[in-house]
Parts: sequence; structure tokens; C-alpha cells
Amino acid sequence: MAGRPYVLSETKWKTVRETEYEGAILPWGATEAHNFHLPYGTDTVEVEAVAAEAARLAWEKGARCLVLPPVPFGANAQQVDIPHTINLNPTTQAFVLGDIVESLDAQGLNKLLILNGHGGNDFRPMIRELQAKTEVFLCTLSWYTLPEVAEFFPDPGDHAGAMETSLMLHLAPDLVRPLPEAGPGKARSFKVKGLREGWAWAPRNWILVTKDTGVGDPSGASPEAGADFFSALTGRISSFLVELAGADLEDFYQ
Repeated sequence: MAGRPYVLSETKWKTVRETEYEGAILPWGATEAHNFHLPYGTDTVEVEAVAAEAARLAWEKGARCLVLPPVPFGANAQQVDIPHTINLNPTTQAFVLGDIVESLDAQGLNKLLILNGHGGNDFRPMIRELQAKTEVFLCTLSWYTLPEVAEFFPDPGDHAGAMETSLMLHLAPDLVRPLPEAGPGKARSFKVKGLREGWAWAPRNWILVTKDTGVGDPSGASPEAGADFFSALTGRISSFLVELAGADLEDFYQ
């Protein structure tokens, strides 16, 4: 197979040296339990697939965006008591991101989208610090926060619920256990009102919040819903990539 020219792990040097890439996408996932029915690599599987499909659609429109290999470890300090959850502290993530950005900067690739696939990751503070040190334009988006989530899933769930389960049934059905084996995804809320209502924030101690590690009922998930959602989601992100690729960084504000 020739490989997809917009996916770096599949691309050869001959293609790279002949292609003028206009931006890079760094998918960043996590390694953590996802209820009883989804794999530990769910966040990484999802974010890599979203990145590749969005890049493919952008490529078809003439935008030469390059998907970098995904980072499979996220900020999971509140879940390390769940066996084989792997934590990468935000300070460590910042060093990893900094080295990647430095590499791109040295090579003249001046736009990077950090495509986030894990709720515990927050790249905004890192970008604020890094942007002052690099010529690479940095931005981030978390695919699970886009409007399409609410459009396709009235009750998407927060973790391994109907939305993620539907997406995995579409993307990697062989990795999904039968839905009757899934836990209900019931979660305990904070007793403190501001934290419970969401206008104050604190990290959740995951093992005290949910017995099956899920937050959200996956029982209504379907591969058809996952496919429709994936198409709409990647369509929106591809439009962003096309616009970003063509943007003049010297004339960036209207």
C-alpha cells in the first residue's frame, strides 16, 4: 500500500520532500479504563481517526495538512488507582509538546493544531507559554466539545457513554464488547453545589465517582449513529483545517 500522504506514520521521505505541507495536526489521547465494554485506548483510537479523516477531507480541498503520530498518554492523575491507567502530568505534557513544536519550527512548518481527545488534557496554558517562544502558530480543539455532539446525542455521556460507544462501534467494532456487558455508567455528583452545577471546578477522584469507570449510559449506542456523527464531526474540523491552512499569519485578524 502506498500509504496516506496526509498521515506521517504512513508517509515516505520521497513524498515528504515533494510536498509543501501547510500545517500539522497532533492527535493527543489517553490510556484509561472506559467502562467494561470499551478498550483502554479508546481516546487515542478516536482522536487519531478524527484527525486522519479531517485531514483527508481537507486534502481533497487542496489543504496540505499532515497528521502526526498520536500521543497515547493523557493527564490522568486522579485515575492512577485504576490498574494500568497511564498518567502524563501536565508539566510532562508541556515538555513533550515543546519538543514537538521545536522540531516543527526548525523545519519551517508554521501551524499546528493540537487535536485533543481526552477530557483531562488542557493545552491552553501550555500554548500561552509556548506561543511566546516559537514562530509556529499553535491552536487546539477538543473534538468532543463541538456542537455536533448535542445534535446527534441527546444524552451523550461524559465517558464511555452513548456518544463514545457509538463512535467506537463505527470505528473499531472488533474492540467493543457486547453492550449487555457494559456497566450502566452511573456517576456520583459533588455534594458542594457550585461544583455540582459546574460553575466551580475540581478534578474528580474517578474511583469514588463511578463503579464501572463509565459516566453515561451506553445502552442506546449504535454504529449507525457513530457513522453519522463521525461524518458531521470530521466535516466541521476539515473546514477549519482548510481555513487555517490558507490563513495569512501576518494578516490574521479582521
